[in-house]
Amino acid sequence: METRQLSARMTAVWPWVSTVARLGLAAVFLTAGLLKVGDLAASGRAVNAYRLFSYDTAKVIGAVQPFLEIALGLLLLIGLAVRLSAAIAALLLVIFIAGIVSAWARGLQIDCGCFSKGGDLATGRTAQYGLEILRDVGFLVLAGILLAKPRTRFSLDGLLMGER
Repeated sequence: METRQLSARMTAVWPWVSTVARLGLAAVFLTAGLLKVGDLAASGRAVNAYRLFSYDTAKVIGAVQPFLEIALGLLLLIGLAVRLSAAIAALLLVIFIAGIVSAWARGLQIDCGCFSKGGDLATGRTAQYGLEILRDVGFLVLAGILLAKPRTRFSLDGLLMGER
């Protein structure tokens, strides 16, 4: 009997947990994109600082990335295609984490550019790669929650599927 009650409680709680995860991830991607969209050249320089692509390729990635982040943030905010949006967010986060790990392993001293203009750090400053990776892993957990439990409250998906 208690197992059934616990299961019923968890069934009722999950949409709220997923809603918090969806809105949190939306805030992350909207903030990151909006901070970069006003200066696409700086965004390109931030990508170039990783020294993984040619300068021209880094400029294109840097110009596209803020718009992708904003679009993803908006989809998550309104709750449309939540599982797909979470999958794209998870893929981006894995790419971001891999980039940070790569910079760390190669001894680069750069600002990741996640929530800033990025680029090489000023002399005397050191990168905080471990914290940046932990932060992104936390965001990856939010995406994982949405991949596993995409039904959320106050979402366009729920409205379109006739849920309350």
